[in-house]
Amino acid sequence: MRKLILIVVLGLALGALFGQLIMSVPGYWLVRVGDTSYQTSFWFGLVILLAVFIVLHFGLRLLMRLSRPVSRFKVWNSRARNRNAMKRTVRGLVALAEGRWKKAEKALVKAADDSSTPLVNYLSAALAAHYQGRYEQADTLLKRAHLSTEGADTAVGMMQAQLMLDRQQYEEALAILTRLDRHLPNHPQVLKQLKQAYLSVSDWDGLRRLMPRLGAQQLISREEREQLELRAYRELIGQEARNPGDIERVRNLWADMPDHLRSNTDLIVIYTEALVRGNEEGIAERLLRHSLKEHWDSRLVLRYGLLDVDSRRQLVVAEKWLQERPNDPDLLLTLGRLSLRNAYWGKAQEYFEASQQQRPSGVVCAELARLYANLGEHQKSQLFYRQSVELLDKSLPSLPQPSEEPQEAKSKTA
Repeated sequence: MRKLILIVVLGLALGALFGQLIMSVPGYWLVRVGDTSYQTSFWFGLVILLAVFIVLHFGLRLLMRLSRPVSRFKVWNSRARNRNAMKRTVRGLVALAEGRWKKAEKALVKAADDSSTPLVNYLSAALAAHYQGRYEQADTLLKRAHLSTEGADTAVGMMQAQLMLDRQQYEEALAILTRLDRHLPNHPQVLKQLKQAYLSVSDWDGLRRLMPRLGAQQLISREEREQLELRAYRELIGQEARNPGDIERVRNLWADMPDHLRSNTDLIVIYTEALVRGNEEGIAERLLRHSLKEHWDSRLVLRYGLLDVDSRRQLVVAEKWLQERPNDPDLLLTLGRLSLRNAYWGKAQEYFEASQQQRPSGVVCAELARLYANLGEHQKSQLFYRQSVELLDKSLPSLPQPSEEPQEAKSKTA
């Protein structure tokens, strides 16, 4: 109510002011065209000019609108098509999420040309075609996705790599991911896919180099990282152990290995084999001696007894270990073998027999049988050979064996 009263008062004031201006500023307009002249008061003429200006302004705007009906129709049509494309895109994405691949592909492709996000349409349609097993169509849609949007190389590349991995085309996927990794180092999704590709093609060197980057991006748990690193180094060193080549590469692998893996018994054994094949038994001996000092393991003890280095020194070292572990059967077996290397036949016999007393073993019996045979004690040799066979037979898995048929059955069969 107050606003209305204020407006009325303001209007009356303006009217009074305008009336005062009309009375205080007299004048007239004179327009002469040829022999004809028109005369009117100044204020009335001003009102006419204002009215003419308003009419001309709106008239020109109307003419401009009427002169562009085609362009206005195109804009309207484009907006309508975009709205319809958005609806189809949503329906296609819903069908894709529900696993209705054929419907999803059809809706997404049909809406792609009119969509404001054709890249999304083509990528999703390629995924739907892939799930139907239509791989050529999926590749075609990926190409259209690449052409539809500038700067879509990364998105298209990662989608293409994932589809290649799903199709078990690991080499092709790895080539794409390697290229992406050069342009986008430390991209989380690229790193994840690289891990999958390296595992698929058994590229253990690539995998071990990838682990620190995955860890830095927190893309892998500590447990999984340790398992994969162990597997990668085991495979790499194992390959060198089976196919001796450049021993420096093996030593570099060991040097690059994380500290916690150097105490892993499996890796120590494999590395020792690689060193032996590479004629580096001296390094292997130091490695086993140091490792046994840090943590005792029967496999390392037994491998120590098979090295062909300074056997006298080895025997002294092993006999010091015996003071701490006098009843260790594996250490006693190792001492027996080291005694043989030093030609201490009696001492070897004592160590083998002590090992056999602690834990009967087919291997120890075989060592004793061989030793007694070479000493000329053939009766004892035969006895230990039989024991060796019996013990080894007990360690074999229980499997069906042929039984001797009675003589009557044999004659009937014949």
